Amino acid sequence: MSPPTKAGAPSAAPPPSTDENVTGNATGNATGNVTDRATESTGESTAESTAESTAENAIVTTGLTKRFRGGQVAVDDLDLVVPRGAVFGFLGPNGSGKTTTIRMLLGLVTPTSGACSVLGEPIPAGISRALPRVGALVEGPAFYPYLTGEANLRRFDAADPRSDQRTVRRRVGEALDRVGLGAAAGKRYRAYSLGMRHRLAIAATLLGPRDLLVLDEPTNGLDPQGTREVRALIKEVAADGTTVFVSSHLLSEVEQMCTHVGVMRTGRLVAQAPITELRAGAAPAIRVETPDAGEAVAVLSGLGLAGAVHADGVATAALGDAAPERICAALVREGVAVRGFAVVRPSLEDVYVRLTGEGFDVES
Repeated sequence: MSPPTKAGAPSAAPPPSTDENVTGNATGNATGNVTDRATESTGESTAESTAESTAENAIVTTGLTKRFRGGQVAVDDLDLVVPRGAVFGFLGPNGSGKTTTIRMLLGLVTPTSGACSVLGEPIPAGISRALPRVGALVEGPAFYPYLTGEANLRRFDAADPRSDQRTVRRRVGEALDRVGLGAAAGKRYRAYSLGMRHRLAIAATLLGPRDLLVLDEPTNGLDPQGTREVRALIKEVAADGTTVFVSSHLLSEVEQMCTHVGVMRTGRLVAQAPITELRAGAAPAIRVETPDAGEAVAVLSGLGLAGAVHADGVATAALGDAAPERICAALVREGVAVRGFAVVRPSLEDVYVRLTGEGFDVES
């Protein structure tokens, strides 16, 4: 794996559009003027709406598509909106297009079609203005094993032509302290644990003031302790007002640290919303622990609850509009021995399965 590098240099801005509206010329000046004015009004309204959306959001993509040679479509017509200040979880199985999307956002891969903006700047035209405010970790940490953590960050910082070498000592020290590696600054990278390596990679993204962090699978391969450390760090960075865009295939991690979620499946975005909204869209269920599971199902069905089933001493059904206390009372009244009764709210995994119809471990 090669050492970490800075995201690419700015691409040349595309030439201005030379399209002209000539609809009115075919039917006379009066009709043409009305048509032109309407078109201009619509165009101005659309431009204002787009500008407003771009200003309010850290990332906006419209119809973003990447098709590789041979016809493989990695990302298909992606319309993504990441609000400023959010911790946005970009979910999907391996191979669903998450990393390709990130590479397009950072200007490392050219889209086949569509458009995207980062921090209000179009990519790739405005990449030189956007990237200095973006910290990114793509496809795992990679540093020189024989150098210390501090020396690696110094080398990383030196690769940035915009960095101020007069302040490098202070900035590297602050970044290491922020991720909890101040005491290990003089230790060689090869002696770092996997969790420490991930934290060093995040420190590299924090060597300057950042409005946006883009982290690709930041907890991949970590043990529970390392995962907790990275999760806490992401929350701390977000609390300072930085927008954090985290791609992951670990539902439980996203559920614990993210405010918003987007779900990818085979290159397409199947849902995006605040995480509470996404979960609220799935109906809660009733869960009854009882030795009389068959009788419980009969009672639940008799009350009009849909999808009543039982297995291993547990009966479940969709709650619908029924009052839970009345359901429990009805079960007891009918002689069902109730050992446990709960209203079960859908987890993020339940929502994912409902959206895609498949388990999360399916590879694509």
